[in-house]
Amino acid sequence: MTHVRTLATAMAVALMPIAAGAQSMSPMRGEINSFTDVFAVRVFPANPYDQKIRVEIHVYDQDFQPVDARISPSVFQLGSQASRPVLVVVPFGGAVERKVRICTESIPFPNQQTQIKAQICGKFFGHRKS
Repeated sequence: MTHVRTLATAMAVALMPIAAGAQSMSPMRGEINSFTDVFAVRVFPANPYDQKIRVEIHVYDQDFQPVDARISPSVFQLGSQASRPVLVVVPFGGAVERKVRICTESIPFPNQQTQIKAQICGKFFGHRKS
């Protein structure tokens, strides 16, 4: 029984995730008041990896349907351990309130060892003031 417990412990330790940073974006949520027919959010995608990544920013509604937002820049390369600001301008579409998800997606470069597409999304709530 002790041998089985030792083996199980050794396997659990071997399968623990290696300490590595996870792709991130800040802020991850927010409420924005606007007096116009759009609201703007500035997010900061970050690359914790040791090599550059290609990043795409997308905006979705609360049901993950694409939103026609202006994103600057929407696609770019992010160096190792780097972060950069991205401006996202979301239309209210005639509504008084709008909930959106702003997502950072890292796209692997061809011929790299890791071919994982990562996505992290923040939730934002716009209020139109009159």
